[in-house]
Amino acid sequence: MTPAPSAVERAAAALARLRHARLLHPAGRVFAADVLIWGTPGPPTGVPLLDGPGRFPGTVRLSKGTPTPAGWPDVLGVAVRLHRDPEPPVDLLVSSSGAAPVLRNLPLPRRRLTGTYTSIMSFRAGTRRLFLAALADPDSPDLGRTLAEADAAVAGDEPRLVLAVASAVGPWRPFGEVRLGGRHGALEDAALAFDPIGNVPPGLRLAGPLARLRDAGYRGSRRGRGVALSRAARRG
Repeated sequence: MTPAPSAVERAAAALARLRHARLLHPAGRVFAADVLIWGTPGPPTGVPLLDGPGRFPGTVRLSKGTPTPAGWPDVLGVAVRLHRDPEPPVDLLVSSSGAAPVLRNLPLPRRRLTGTYTSIMSFRAGTRRLFLAALADPDSPDLGRTLAEADAAVAGDEPRLVLAVASAVGPWRPFGEVRLGGRHGALEDAALAFDPIGNVPPGLRLAGPLARLRDAGYRGSRRGRGVALSRAARRG
């Protein structure tokens, strides 16, 4: 039996229906991607996807958190989906933040798409707390200040993001990279539904009241814009 939607889910669904778009990060661009994992340097995290080498086709969405004018400061987002057929996909959602330990759990508005993005919320791997991030590659083309500039950067080259993991106070340890490829259209963007709670990498988990609140918000947003599916179907 499916549980009744919570108040948060109902409110998120109503707002998404009202704006005919995602509740959060409504404006975005979706690109095909190539995700290369080379593994965590140093002591392993115990998470197979982070520690061992692999290569996956991916889907990446660059987005603005709110519908502010182009180039204005905003909490920016990067969502990365690793397609692992026949296994369920993995969704990594990160927001503009700071690299330092005191800043990596805070969403920080900025103007430029190139920069540090972190998971904001920490994951649990056994008894350890881990943060995930997408960091700027200093040798990669700049993504610019607007989504239109990001389009041009991807069309002209293959911009890269570095995937990294850190403890609450430790340094970032790069374990892979994402290469952005051809852009998908608006229909693909509208149909795309990330699940930051259900599609976490195996071996990691998000728990606690904030995770439940985030899960309800995303479920409501998907329901409100007509892409609410069962978790099993979303993984397929």
